[in-house]
Amino acid sequence: MNEVTKLLKVADEELKYISLKDLCEKHNVDLNKLPHTVKILLENIARRVDGKDVKDSDVEALATWPNDKDSSLAFMPARVLMQDFTGVPAVVDLAAMRSAMARNGGDPKAVNPYVGVDLVIDHSVQVDNFGHADSYEKNLELEYERNAERYALLNWAQQAFKDFRVVPPGMGICHQVNLEHLGHVVQKKNGWALPDTLVGTDSHTPMINGLGVLGWGVGGIEAEAAMLGQPMFLPKPIVIGVRTIGSLPTGATATDLVLTLTEKLRAHGVVGKFVEFFGDGLSSLSIADRATLSNMSPEFGATATLFPVDQVTLEYLRMTGRGEKVELVEKYTKEQGLFREDGDVEPKFSEILDLDLSKVVPSLAGPKLPQQRVNLSDARKSFDDNFKVNKNEGKTIKHGDVAIAAITSCTNTSNPSVMLAAGLVAKKAVEAGLKTKPWVKTSLAPGSRVVTNYLKKSGLLPYLEQLGFNLVGYGCTTCIGNSGPLPEEVSKDINENNLAVVSVLSGNRNFEGRVHSQIKASYLASPPLCVAYALSGTFLCDLSKEAIGQDENGKDIFLKDIWPTPEEVHELISSSVSTEQYEYEYGRIFAGDDKWKSMASPKGDLFEWDKDSTYVREPSFFVDLPKDPAPLKDIEGAKIMCLLGDSITTDHISPAGSIGKDSPAGQYLIEQGVKQKDFNSFGSRRGNHEVMVRGTFGNIRLKNQMAPGTEGPWTTHLPSRKQMSIYDASLKYQNENVPLIVVAGSAYGSGSSRDWAAKGTNLLGIKAVLAESYERIHRSNLVCMGVLPLQFKEGESIESHKITGLETFNIIGVDGGVKPGQDLNVEMIREDGSVVEFAVTLRIDAAAEVDYYEHGGILQMVLREMQS
Repeated sequence: MNEVTKLLKVADEELKYISLKDLCEKHNVDLNKLPHTVKILLENIARRVDGKDVKDSDVEALATWPNDKDSSLAFMPARVLMQDFTGVPAVVDLAAMRSAMARNGGDPKAVNPYVGVDLVIDHSVQVDNFGHADSYEKNLELEYERNAERYALLNWAQQAFKDFRVVPPGMGICHQVNLEHLGHVVQKKNGWALPDTLVGTDSHTPMINGLGVLGWGVGGIEAEAAMLGQPMFLPKPIVIGVRTIGSLPTGATATDLVLTLTEKLRAHGVVGKFVEFFGDGLSSLSIADRATLSNMSPEFGATATLFPVDQVTLEYLRMTGRGEKVELVEKYTKEQGLFREDGDVEPKFSEILDLDLSKVVPSLAGPKLPQQRVNLSDARKSFDDNFKVNKNEGKTIKHGDVAIAAITSCTNTSNPSVMLAAGLVAKKAVEAGLKTKPWVKTSLAPGSRVVTNYLKKSGLLPYLEQLGFNLVGYGCTTCIGNSGPLPEEVSKDINENNLAVVSVLSGNRNFEGRVHSQIKASYLASPPLCVAYALSGTFLCDLSKEAIGQDENGKDIFLKDIWPTPEEVHELISSSVSTEQYEYEYGRIFAGDDKWKSMASPKGDLFEWDKDSTYVREPSFFVDLPKDPAPLKDIEGAKIMCLLGDSITTDHISPAGSIGKDSPAGQYLIEQGVKQKDFNSFGSRRGNHEVMVRGTFGNIRLKNQMAPGTEGPWTTHLPSRKQMSIYDASLKYQNENVPLIVVAGSAYGSGSSRDWAAKGTNLLGIKAVLAESYERIHRSNLVCMGVLPLQFKEGESIESHKITGLETFNIIGVDGGVKPGQDLNVEMIREDGSVVEFAVTLRIDAAAEVDYYEHGGILQMVLREMQS
């Protein structure tokens, strides 16, 4: 690539870069016609041509996109982003690999990140305390008490590994910290200028795409491999262009826009594809608005949703205290054809969709999926259509009431327009004499400390606090299921009367059983709507036309009476949000408080495993790992562990929320001497495989057809026909040397990127999953854990093959080796001995994934390579 390597002079520094102009000229391609997504991927592989992972033919195939050449590309991110729920098990794996290296006489320090890693602790704070001035301090205190072992591990990691930084608790959510501070847009690395790219161990990593930085979520296993220098092999990119026109109308927010987009793209079908916005309408969208859209890429199934760099990007960098980066970003992106301006030539895309911003209306999404968008006027009907109960009320709360109203999550709390709008709604409501209904659990959990800075400066924070929206923490809280307990009288009413009550949250996820185990309906909404529903206290109303409450004189107050105008919001943004706020907060982002600084933690190159720990245990994946992998064999005599429907999420497979006392995981903790009040959450215990395997397929809303009439972690063991927990059945099957499979419908593994959904599957003895379709990250995670992802042929399903769950399965064609995308033969033996045969597609999608599967997992392969 020497012929396309040039020098870029920035200030007094000369940096090498791969000239995309010269590269495209070499291949007779119009650079302006390539999507920005393709340009960034092209630069990534062109800079790394080595004949091994990247060949000249790979560069040519991508440079001439979208040709008919079947190719894959070996992508290597510039950095990795992690949060603590997914980051802790990743660190545990790396520590375990170091231990394995030491046991086998190798150098443990060889296990070290190859690229820079930032881990932000944001998933652990729970809303135990709310509605009071000291709620934040009390919740933070509890967070440290519960998670001391996990935080000690992370403190060890930042001293043991090079290029590994930790953002301590109470500083913000990883995606907002990434957007406001960590994202560089263009990086300087070893004398090169290159696009800032990343992968993250959280599915909402694409939020950074709003800043023009290409990044997406991966499982922790894939991220660990990337840290250790393994490229990610991607299929030829499919890029969907979204032509954007118009501007948002009065009354519509960025939240309404993203819910509209989620519904549109999920219906169109963009799973595993890249989405890229273009058109003059982009100039009306702020970076915060763009980031809101990019954030929800996993909700509509896309790998990433990119907004090109433009003048708005440069202004945002200056605003957020990164003005020193602007010269490099502007020069590099303009030189590389990566800078967008109004009137640009339209790139050529795989497909083009149109989005008219002026058509967006106030919306919510629910009650169980982010793509279930409803107009505000239809919200009650949506609830009524989904829920019926025998009894309608308890002493404190009744059917259809709002039990939780939470301003939470990275999606919306990163956006000053909707956060200040929420504050204005609160101010006008207080001035009108409205109050939050007493049964509503309210909370405010911003994505960064900058948010509370500008809420204070605007004078709006006291009004939010008067309505119970006190600061509870800087973290994901309700959106990740860390809602904390409901008030005792509310909880009792719900249980005794089997009430269907509602949570309204400004988050991105509302899957069954995720927000709170007692909440049956969860609706995603903008922060100002969260305030409005807290005031109303019920979902059995039409806020678009019914009164939200009455003032002290009994006069009806409507939503339109307290809803701010765009001019009011923009005026407050101008007067309340400043560069100094970002500079102050991010100047101390890695320091932590006194608790963090004084925390005792292990030192040295090797982590000291505590066999009695219930949080951090050495996993079994690398203990006694054979020098060479075992030969591949067909799967014979397999039984179905789970027979599942459509849209099974990773929350269904590996829940992140509370641990039930009577669950296998709860019983294990009790046996270890842990009291129920100290159970914490599944997410916080991901460093202990004994807890996590017991919680796999443990969601209380899981409907497994192997245990008809039940909800939760139940199955039927065959041939005994005894119903038992999935964990107990797995032990019984493993003692009987019976392999297991999971059979499911479409969109299997949607939702969060959590690697434990695949790790737990592996540890249960499940050898293969057969589904109608997969979400991108979970399919990859299964391969990376040595589990076969199989897919029904088009038009075939559980129903078409009349699968009951009582059959025995042989999966033929694995013996001796597999190839990407090949057909395998399934022999399904019914109870009466009759045999049905059908072909399925092996969803190992790249040659490199064959190696992962042959080794029993990608980390096992990497460790063997290091030890050879």
